[in-house]
Amino acid sequence: MAESSASSPAQPRENVALGAVFSLLAFFCLAAMGAFAKVAGEDVPVIVIVFFQNLICLVFVAPVALRHGLAPLKTNRIGMQLLRGIAGVGVSYGQFLALTFMPLSNAVLLTYSGPLWMPLIAWLVSREKISRRLWLGMVLGFIGIVLTLHPSGASFNIGAVFALGAAIAVALSLLSIRWMSTTEPTVRILFYYFLFASLLTAPFALASWTAISLTVWATMIGVGLSLLGSQVFVVIALRNASAATLGPLVYSVIVFSAIIQWLVWSHRPSLLEFGGMALVILGGVIAVVHWGTKHRASASS
Repeated sequence: MAESSASSPAQPRENVALGAVFSLLAFFCLAAMGAFAKVAGEDVPVIVIVFFQNLICLVFVAPVALRHGLAPLKTNRIGMQLLRGIAGVGVSYGQFLALTFMPLSNAVLLTYSGPLWMPLIAWLVSREKISRRLWLGMVLGFIGIVLTLHPSGASFNIGAVFALGAAIAVALSLLSIRWMSTTEPTVRILFYYFLFASLLTAPFALASWTAISLTVWATMIGVGLSLLGSQVFVVIALRNASAATLGPLVYSVIVFSAIIQWLVWSHRPSLLEFGGMALVILGGVIAVVHWGTKHRASASS
């Protein structure tokens, strides 16, 4: 059981407002990353974009991870680190490929429906019980997906398959971080993530190499720096407030993506799509809050 407050050290006071600001900045960066990837994907194979995205982040993260030598990178969870890297590649590849077939907001919405899949994956892997509240969130979210993708039978396309695959990869990635968080510090997780993601995609990127213009280079650098910015802002946000408190803000990425899509591509979602987005966000928030509450309860026991 947790120690009493008299014998435990004082916990730092949360600054939820500041944490929320940096969380929103992080998720704006993710929305911008999707926009850059959509533009770059018109001229460059997706696997090349994914490789450079992770390589750019590795270049910045490696000096921080190695500043005290190799010892802090020692891990007993190398298999889980590899799973995280594979899942991360799946997220980027699936989402970026979906962006070549469908609007930005739809692809991002489906990709970040990942928390809806977490209970099912956790049940399959470790037989974790799915509560009634979680079932409610999942059902609402899946109804929202149907409304967003297939309101008239004309909007569904192959891009949705790739985006839903990315959503499952998001769930695997989040679960792998959850399973590692008790022993692995954030910098170590990020280092192995970008390292494995770069190594896994390098051969395919080289095989798919094509001439790249300066304009496209700029958009690919934008993809990498946007991802890096999101990671930095998340770390700062979590220094000011807990993940359980800030978790529901992840769905701001859908709102930011819809705004960018409207401003850049002049594409406004329909009323049915807006309704679908609202249901996916509501269902996802229920799932995120459930996982946060469950994590706090297990950590305090």
